[in-house]
Amino acid sequence: MSPRSASVNEELRRRSRERLLQATVELVDERGYEATTLGDIADRAGSARGLVSYYFPGKRQLLQSAVHRLMHLTLAEALEREPRPAGPDAGREALARAIDAILGLARDRPTLMRTHMAGILQHEGFVQCDEQQRLAGLLRDTVVRYGSRDPDTDYPLLRALLMGAVVAVLLPGAPMPSARLRAELFARYGLDWELGFPPEAPGREPSGQDPLLPLPGPL
Repeated sequence: MSPRSASVNEELRRRSRERLLQATVELVDERGYEATTLGDIADRAGSARGLVSYYFPGKRQLLQSAVHRLMHLTLAEALEREPRPAGPDAGREALARAIDAILGLARDRPTLMRTHMAGILQHEGFVQCDEQQRLAGLLRDTVVRYGSRDPDTDYPLLRALLMGAVVAVLLPGAPMPSARLRAELFARYGLDWELGFPPEAPGREPSGQDPLLPLPGPL
């Protein structure tokens, strides 16, 4: 039997790593961070326990990579969903979809996203992994499509606004409605409510109430 080629070995490693990332998302979403062990993750992924340590230095880094992968896949799916953004309004539609995709994760997977944000706010900060870089690239491309003249400045601002909105949705004891936060972000970027994937019951800004975020105008 001839040995496997380097490209085949690389593909096997990629699939093995992705199984571990997917298993991490599933288990932390189901059980929470503390109740999920690296052994549990390896078992769910059908991998040897040693492979987890081979690919990731620890559970916190594994979780960050797993959630960044989920965010990247969710954002990519939203941007590619038919009908794809096209025409003169394509950039605004793409940005609306990006906002809805991230807010949707906070709304639909609160345990996972709350754990992820808590990890980022600890001393480790962002894990500089392939998954985080893919997510960053996709968000930056979305800002460029929107029409930013300075994406290197405007992309970090969008990232910060999205992170702040996710924290606000997930804040224990005092969560903000995601529809209200969506309205604030859409106003910040001059987006019509009907763009993206609007909720069934729009949570528009109540009459006479000051906005929660400064609205200096579109990028």
